[in-house]
Amino acid sequence: MSWPLSDNFLWETHGIKAQYTGTFFEPSESLTMSRISLLIVSCILLYAIQKFLTFWKAVRSIHNHPGSRLLFSPASFFGNFLPKIRGVTAGKNHLFNEKHELFESAGWDIRTSVSVIPRSRTAVILADAAAIKEVTSSRARFPKPVHHYRALTFYGHNIVASEGEEWKKYRKISAPAFSDRNNKMVWDATVEIMKGLFSDVWTNRDVIAVDHCVDITLPIALFVIGAAGFGRSISWKEDAKVPQGHSMTFKDALHVVTTDFFLKLIVPEWAMGFTQRLRTCRTAFGELRQYMSEMIQARQKEEKAERHDLFSSLLEANDHSLDIAPLSEDELIGNIYIFLVAGHETTAHTLCFTFALLALYPGEQEKLFEHIRSVLPRDRIPAYEEMPLLTYSMAVFYETLRMFPPVTGIPKMAAEDTSLLATNANGGQTRVPIPKGTDITISTPGLHYNPRYWDDPHSFKPARFLKEWPRDAFLPFSAGARACLGRKFFETEGIAILTLLVSHYKISVKEEPQFAGETFEQRKSRILAARAGLTVTPLRVPLVFSRRA
Repeated sequence: MSWPLSDNFLWETHGIKAQYTGTFFEPSESLTMSRISLLIVSCILLYAIQKFLTFWKAVRSIHNHPGSRLLFSPASFFGNFLPKIRGVTAGKNHLFNEKHELFESAGWDIRTSVSVIPRSRTAVILADAAAIKEVTSSRARFPKPVHHYRALTFYGHNIVASEGEEWKKYRKISAPAFSDRNNKMVWDATVEIMKGLFSDVWTNRDVIAVDHCVDITLPIALFVIGAAGFGRSISWKEDAKVPQGHSMTFKDALHVVTTDFFLKLIVPEWAMGFTQRLRTCRTAFGELRQYMSEMIQARQKEEKAERHDLFSSLLEANDHSLDIAPLSEDELIGNIYIFLVAGHETTAHTLCFTFALLALYPGEQEKLFEHIRSVLPRDRIPAYEEMPLLTYSMAVFYETLRMFPPVTGIPKMAAEDTSLLATNANGGQTRVPIPKGTDITISTPGLHYNPRYWDDPHSFKPARFLKEWPRDAFLPFSAGARACLGRKFFETEGIAILTLLVSHYKISVKEEPQFAGETFEQRKSRILAARAGLTVTPLRVPLVFSRRA
């Protein structure tokens, strides 16, 4: 029997099929999406449980010793750049900003930090002199974690970013340059550079106002390390010229490299041309390498002469007659870079803070001036042999280093399961377990502002260094075998600059209309404001230097 099929019937039939097909597959797709969602939620939950268990295991491994429990590690990107958020981040530059208050909140001069992201990380921070001495004296138990110094190896391996046999090699090469004979060279070079500043730049003017004191201290320190460390003498007038074959001066290239090295560290090479600042940074890194290569080539072409500077020691290491493996060109440049940075930025920033403190505390400045006058007759240039007599200059310099240590955190790590003895303000003690692999940070601000060692630590009191003082609680140059090799170089240069400048000029804070109504504490906070960098860096120190009658 035939059945007549109308068009309507066909459409209806297809419609039913379409409807049926739709209802048949819809539950299947929903089920698939639900399963995917469940899988994602399960993975997140499992990840969170795994993180929590690892975190809790880390907390238990240190017996839950007081400290911070954070989402982001202070060493992570977010930990470095976000402000302090309770339970989330420690805050940018927290060691310097919180100083010993960081330890007072924990109740002990050893505190802990356990973080979750990017990985569960256990850290111990020290402001206890006895514990710090134990750590710095035990290199096998507490080696230097060289991976933290990757930012300093752009040009090659060097004495700061090395450990073990490699470090011994670099130290053996460099140590002979830091002799008493070279320190006299440092003093004499510094004196000539300061005389050039007074006569060629300030031209014996009675009043010199500067918008930022670093504009004075950076070139002074650079000229000294150039002359005494590398035999590269530059006059104040000559430094303003860009040499043929270069697009930046040596001073400007070095300044940009030390200021913006974080950009070089975090920005990929292909993105370094995106902004003017990034392009300048890229140019500066290339220019500085070229300058350093030219220094090596020029010295190698010179006739051999008896020299006692750092550069000569580095180059002589490539003499195969020495009982040491020669340095590659990258190692040469890497170590030159490190000594240039350490030899100019640290000194420049410390001197800037020194002048700022003397401007804020004119009574202390006059005590220093009177002491210099008691040692040196008017208008007589001090000799290197008279440096030990300039005790108040050294006291002012040391007090600045106590209040503004160049490096706020000295990293170590535990090579084995061990422990350290913690002490509190009441003399109580407890033993803190330190599991193998734990990050250890020596907090120099925490130590330098610890009232157990320093009376009234937030006050500027240079005289505290004229009597017995707690040497184990003073760590601007680190301590132990890894202590700063150039400490005497640094002190010699700093004392010469400070003594000569204060003996010729009185220092005061530059008066600016927008700050006319500020209190002393507001002025002090503004003038001494600093940020983290390769070293603690003053933000802006506007000063006036007035010629003494």
